[in-house]
Amino acid sequence: MNMKSASSRSAKPPSASRKSTSMQSKTDWARLKADDGMANPEHPETTVKHIVRGIVRRGLQPLPSKASISLRVDQDVLEWFKAQGAGYQTRINTVLRAFRDASV
Repeated sequence: MNMKSASSRSAKPPSASRKSTSMQSKTDWARLKADDGMANPEHPETTVKHIVRGIVRRGLQPLPSKASISLRVDQDVLEWFKAQGAGYQTRINTVLRAFRDASV
């Protein structure tokens, strides 16, 4: 039988997190002021285009929900869509929708 000693980490109750006593802001204001509003590695989706799209959608009907699926496609087809830039999954969806509409 394996008993843990009273001094082991898992035997000690978790301590409550301490609140910061510092009143000084840790915000890097110089970096924020220098930010050009373009995407960054930390948040690649925050581009001006992304923000404007969210603003333009206000007041419109909600977008239909999407289903998450696993789809197997030829590697060269996937590479071609990805080579067109960001949003390749949306473009694949658009092509499939156009095919559906043309088949009716």
